Amino acid sequence: MSTTPKDFNSKILLFGEYGVIHNAMALSIPYGEFGGRLTFEPTHLNPIEAQKSNLSLKNYAAHLAQLIEAQKLPFVFDIDLFEREIEQGLVFDSSIPQGFGVGSSGALVAAIYDRYALEKISNTEPISGKETVRLKESLARMESFFHGKSSGMDPLICYLAQPMLIESKENINRVGLPESKLSGKSGIFLLNTGQPGNTQPLVNLFLEKCKEEGFLSVVKQEIIPFSDNCIKAFLKGEAQEMFENLKELSALALSYLNPMIPRRFRKVWKRGLDTQSYYLKLCGSGGGGYLLGFAEDLEKAQAELQDHDLKIIHRF
Repeated sequence: MSTTPKDFNSKILLFGEYGVIHNAMALSIPYGEFGGRLTFEPTHLNPIEAQKSNLSLKNYAAHLAQLIEAQKLPFVFDIDLFEREIEQGLVFDSSIPQGFGVGSSGALVAAIYDRYALEKISNTEPISGKETVRLKESLARMESFFHGKSSGMDPLICYLAQPMLIESKENINRVGLPESKLSGKSGIFLLNTGQPGNTQPLVNLFLEKCKEEGFLSVVKQEIIPFSDNCIKAFLKGEAQEMFENLKELSALALSYLNPMIPRRFRKVWKRGLDTQSYYLKLCGSGGGGYLLGFAEDLEKAQAELQDHDLKIIHRF
């Protein structure tokens, strides 16, 4: 590879999972705990994993070649260089757990776009709102290979490495987050379910359920408004208002997005609602991976969840 490999970090979608399909607000942040890079000399992958990664890239290149031939890729892509470097042993050397809702495919797509897109949109200089939308659409087209349908949000965050607020499909902007306080009593955490999820069938299930008028009504009139309110309150630093909306959002998810919650964590989810010690929500599509937790008193939440793998990501 002629240039030094670039690292692309994972991401966390704080709010907006599934709702973003219906043009709801979404707030996503980069997460530096995990990352990946395109390279010929992996450090995270063992030889068998590296071989699998190289084969996956080969399959993905064949998909991109089809998109290019059908003129369905909305930018110029150097497929010849990509295929040549795959033959030379290229891998995606990643520490991002797959199927855990933290952007393993998003980081991969961001790395490939950065390396092989010609006349690419910059991630080192300020870009306009229109360019951000165009970039998101291009990345969505690339990521659809992995999930069947992609909003483009994950690779966008991984590529730009900035917190992003989606207010609508045409209104996407970088946003500042409330400062994380090391001594903060309240906060946000990841809860590891210990099992990977599978995005595509869950997204398909959600889309099927949205054909039911009653379910779609709940999504649009309850889930989305509570999620939007959480985003607004969080960005304003209004913790009490955020937690009030979070409680409702968490309860709605338990009732209406139950299939997306791993079975053995449904009681854990409900216990948080009953004790009001913490509130859980999906991190990405669900089905496994990480769950997102919010607690007004992190120490109390940690005590209640002491039998689980919990990682604090933001204090306030």
